[in-house]
Amino acid sequence: MAHAKLFIGRRIRELRETSKATQSAFAERLGISTSYLNQIENNQRPVSATVLLALAEKFNVDIALFGGSDADRLLSALSEALADPVFAGFSSGLQELKLVAQNAPAFAHALIACHQAYRRNSEQLASFDDQLIRTNFLAEPTPYEEVRDFFHFVDNYVEGLDQAAEHLASALGPLDRDAGTAFANHLDKHHQVRVSQAAKDEGVIRRFDALTRVLYLNPYSPQSTRNFQMAFQIAALEQRAEIEAIIERARFRTAEAGEICRIGLQNYFAGALMLPYSPFLTAAKELRHDLLLLALRFGASLEQVAHRLSTLQRPGLKGVPVFFARIDRAGNITKRHSAAKLQFARYGAACPLWNAHQSFEAPGRMICQLAETPDGVRYLSIATEVIKTAGGFGSPHRRYAIALGCEISYAGDFVYADRLDFTNRSAFEPIGVSCRICERMDCIQRAVPPLKSTIAVDHNRRGQLPYTIC
Repeated sequence: MAHAKLFIGRRIRELRETSKATQSAFAERLGISTSYLNQIENNQRPVSATVLLALAEKFNVDIALFGGSDADRLLSALSEALADPVFAGFSSGLQELKLVAQNAPAFAHALIACHQAYRRNSEQLASFDDQLIRTNFLAEPTPYEEVRDFFHFVDNYVEGLDQAAEHLASALGPLDRDAGTAFANHLDKHHQVRVSQAAKDEGVIRRFDALTRVLYLNPYSPQSTRNFQMAFQIAALEQRAEIEAIIERARFRTAEAGEICRIGLQNYFAGALMLPYSPFLTAAKELRHDLLLLALRFGASLEQVAHRLSTLQRPGLKGVPVFFARIDRAGNITKRHSAAKLQFARYGAACPLWNAHQSFEAPGRMICQLAETPDGVRYLSIATEVIKTAGGFGSPHRRYAIALGCEISYAGDFVYADRLDFTNRSAFEPIGVSCRICERMDCIQRAVPPLKSTIAVDHNRRGQLPYTIC
């Protein structure tokens, strides 16, 4: 499969302007002509490997920073928005959309935000009909969606918190032996916070009493959950200034979004403290991303390990670019991030052919799948069901699936690929992103027609679907 051409003109121009260099001087240092540099900056020509190496050598630039994951995420969201029938009179090719995502990302984000507002108003109108109370609130994304997009577009990596967590983890010593004791001692010594058990009938996972300086934890929660909640409390006590600065820079529309983001950032620090960046990245490579072994080594849960793998995006020290998602039994994606080319749909359910759904039928097993999306990109996908409870037989259980995967070129880094046949084309199952925007016309699991297609009904003939897609 041919490698995608790299059009990063805007980033090259930003680097040149930061260096306060003219095009002529910048081109001379790279060893190329001024006209070639001008074409690169205007995305008329892709960047060659020679130019990338010159950037690394002459300007001390990490080549990994020029990866396409940011543009892929934005391009995916933009393509999905433009697939809406409201844009039926406008035709945009893939190359044209790429140019917009690469050269005018602010415009692309604005268009996506407008489409979100349009969809929300449409859904509210459909729900309330004539009784709709028209307020400005209905034209804005929900706070939860706003925070979800914040993490999505920062590549699920928060530099300041990640570095601080790794520094603290190093100071606390090896956490793979007894992280819980280390966290509890740190809270007691540095914050005069005592860790205790919550009442058995209280029904909480964590409760902090600021007056008595006691952190109550559910005694029936798994040790990995109790460790995470102690790390969360450390974040709340020690990272307040950094978290407030991040929220301020994000410029959320509402205070509620800021509060939700604050929880998300404290969760981020907690995960980074339990699974410090460099030791975890080293272990992931050594154990070939075996989720169970990583969980056992660091005293974490499978979900914590899978989620952490999706955050390994530190410049100059990146892990394998993976996608990660958590899916409930109704097909809702409650967590999602992708550093790979595959991007999850912002609206609608995930593809029913994806192995994440199969994991509910095989509790306790790792379901492996070779998959191919309509654009021809192939992936390794691993999914398993997770069950959480904080009590005994009569307590409610939360059941959901976690899915992790990578493009097939990285599959050799995963132990799950050892028994799979990459050479057999028929081994790759055709999957899509969402029925709303999937281009496959002959899928037997299709739930709804693609948004930009028309359908024809032959009353004298019935195939897998009651219609054909034109």
